[in-house]
Parts: sequence; structure tokens; C-alpha cells
Amino acid sequence: MTRTPGSSVTGTGAQLVLASASPRRLDLLRQVGVHPDQVIAADIDESPAPGELPRAYALRMADTKARAVAATLDIPALVIGADTVVAAGRRILPKAEDEACARACLSLLSGRRHTVLTAVTLQPSAAWAKGRAATRIVSSTVAFSRMTPAQIDALIAAGDWRGKAGGYAIQGMAAAFVRFLSGSYSGVVGLPLFEVAQMLRGQDGDWIA
Repeated sequence: MTRTPGSSVTGTGAQLVLASASPRRLDLLRQVGVHPDQVIAADIDESPAPGELPRAYALRMADTKARAVAATLDIPALVIGADTVVAAGRRILPKAEDEACARACLSLLSGRRHTVLTAVTLQPSAAWAKGRAATRIVSSTVAFSRMTPAQIDALIAAGDWRGKAGGYAIQGMAAAFVRFLSGSYSGVVGLPLFEVAQMLRGQDGDWIA
């Protein structure tokens, strides 16, 4: 049984909160009938620690986001925190904030495989004793065809790289260059839906069928 936004979970009174400013994650949840009661972006430092590996970084970020938002809530709630990392080997690629960064990422990824890791943490607020903390991480492999400078220019001009890990959005124009994907497509977009659904089904609530 699913419910509409703003309603509390029948029998528990707990709300579902998405700790993310990403409209993609909200859209993905809605795609499977999950409607968070609130969306609260976590205000945290997202800088990788020196020598931190991609998997550890993704897990730490998802957990930190969920805990940071849960700590601000004085109501029964379950918080979803998530983080997506694009990794070339042991290297964490940045979220592209300018054209130069996006171009550097795309040039690096052109013609090669890379890993996309999305970690998800469920964190209950202190006011909801029935909630259970849980964390999952999903690893996917993506391979781009070799891109010419003109093709990279076109991707830059499209603009959907802004704020995206690795300088691309797989649901955008970059899809034309993805020759291989193994794993979770929704995880690459920003939230692995199968895993999130399983995690929510394990809670004392009716957020998802």
C-alpha cells in the first residue's frame, strides 16, 4: 500500500524524509510509488578524506547525510540518505561545476569503463524507536565509446553535466555514448530502486507495496 505526500505512516505516525536536493532522486522514488513527506538537503562537507577510496567515500557520505538530517528532526521519521560516486579505478571523479571540469572528466572516461557506486542509508530519527538503520551500496559498470573532441563539445553544450558526478548524466545526452552498462541503471542515475524498495519493505511502515 502506498500513500500520498504529507500523510504519516498508518499505525506508526512516522514520516519519510529524503535527505537530498537532487530532483532525480525524488523523481525516481515517485516512479515506484514512494512519496516522501519532506525533502531536506543535508548541509555537510562533501570533501573526500585524504586517500579515501570511492566505496568508503560513498558509504560515508550516504550515512552522514542521513544522520545529519535525522538529527534535526524532533518527529518520528525515517530519513533516506544517498550518494553517487563515479570512480576511475581508485580515483573519485568530482561533481562537475564548470565546463573545464566536465571536459576533463569526459575526456578521461572516453573509450573506457568506469564504476558508479551509489550508497543508500536509512536512518530513523531519535523520536521513532521502531525504525531500523540500514545501509546498502550498489556498484555498476559503465563503458563509454570513444568520443571525438566535437562529440565532447556537444555534450558540454547540452549542459546536463552540471553538478553531476563524473561530468555526465546517463539519462541525458551522454546515453548516446554508453556502449555497455552492467548493474543498476537507476543506481547510476542516483538511486538503486530495487535495493531501496527492499530496504523500505524491511521497515515498520507502508511506504511501498
